[in-house]
Amino acid sequence: MGKTLFEKVWESHVVGTLANGQTQLLIDTHLVHEVTSPQAFGMLRDLNLKVAYPHRTFATVDHIVPTDVQTEPFADPLAAEMIKELRKNAVEFGITYFDLSSGKQGIVHVVGPEQGITQPGTTIACGDSHTATHGAFGAIAFGIGTTQVRDILATQTMALSKMKVRRINVDGQLRPGVYAKDVILHIIRLLGANGGIGYAYEYGGSLFDAMSMEERMTVCNMSIEGGARCGYVNPDEKTFEYLKGRPYSPKGTEWDATVEKWRAVASDKDAVYDDVVNIKAEDVPPTVTWGTSPDQGISVTENVPTPDSAANDAQRVSIQDALTYMQLPAGQPIKGTKIDVAFIGSCTNGRLSDFREVAKFIKGRKVAAGVKAIAVPGSQIVDVLARQEGLDKVFSEAGFEWRGAGCSMCLAMNPDKLIGDQLCASSSNRNFKGRQGSPTGRTVLMSPVMVAAAALTGSIADAREVFAIAG
Repeated sequence: MGKTLFEKVWESHVVGTLANGQTQLLIDTHLVHEVTSPQAFGMLRDLNLKVAYPHRTFATVDHIVPTDVQTEPFADPLAAEMIKELRKNAVEFGITYFDLSSGKQGIVHVVGPEQGITQPGTTIACGDSHTATHGAFGAIAFGIGTTQVRDILATQTMALSKMKVRRINVDGQLRPGVYAKDVILHIIRLLGANGGIGYAYEYGGSLFDAMSMEERMTVCNMSIEGGARCGYVNPDEKTFEYLKGRPYSPKGTEWDATVEKWRAVASDKDAVYDDVVNIKAEDVPPTVTWGTSPDQGISVTENVPTPDSAANDAQRVSIQDALTYMQLPAGQPIKGTKIDVAFIGSCTNGRLSDFREVAKFIKGRKVAAGVKAIAVPGSQIVDVLARQEGLDKVFSEAGFEWRGAGCSMCLAMNPDKLIGDQLCASSSNRNFKGRQGSPTGRTVLMSPVMVAAAALTGSIADAREVFAIAG
């Protein structure tokens, strides 16, 4: 009987079984940032411990970094203190740190792949919910809490219960105007925000075979929003081509030998899964969220639900609560809903391909009056490459603010925040209440091209109509 990639990686990283039945798992690569690491490093000092394998730990600053003015000292004293603390910890414990002055700084889930740190068949952990992003490379990647950050720093291991594996096949071709972000929003809508609890998601099928690495990263990124502990795609030639020549990738004769190992880690053709879900790519529509959970999504051509459509009382209350918060009339079209802010960026959709795709459609057009639109590259390298192609000028001339690298408006830990009950068309990953900085701010998740359509029209719009995307 064949094995899945998850089983192969898990079994090859088992250190032991703990008294409570959990597995003590070796973590190959540990990624840290300024928010969840200070307390963990503090615990090491309290215990008089060192980082066990400092060469396996990589740090960057992303969550608290302002994206408009990135010169120091930062206006926010807490942000200034957090970056100072990370610098100190990196030097004291001997870990690699991609600082603002390095030219390599950025969102941790963008930096890892572009540096070649993220590799197939490895285990990766980071004190951030969206660490599953790295699964696009055939890695098993977990988001963890601060005490687990401490454990990995001290022992290079963590305690975990083994997950089941659900294979999600998406076969066929997406219709024009439909993107990877729509795919994952559609999956989460179908399976639910809690549907993946206890599972690792393996994404496959002809659509994923055809996807670029950056598209695969977008899908894997939001696995956690569907309740899965991690999500991954089996490594293939695209994976190897992406990694070849990157700073931390194997070099010379070691490259060929390593690729053969990476190839072997993919799920066997006769692997057995705990569950299998099949989806037709042509059934995936341009998807937007209407509520306060990523699974509250609909096609842009649909109406928002009514409480009466709920299957049970709990769902009825959830729908009504979301509609009240979002200030959306039950049963009305989502299309045409006025927006105040448009945000393109985040670890979900802040890569070069995202900006290239949007630039194709916004060139020569203008953001609607009254809309604040910002574009935030996921890393300093993405920023440089985008500028080399003139993408920053396309965005600026259209009325977007082109910012420096960082998490920005994905979350409320830097100056990029909503004000009052502003509604934001966002390419990020979470639409929770208050997620973007205001306790009454409203977020609608969608693909970057859909964000662009909303920015140009001033309301949630069907990008296929706005940009005359035929299909």
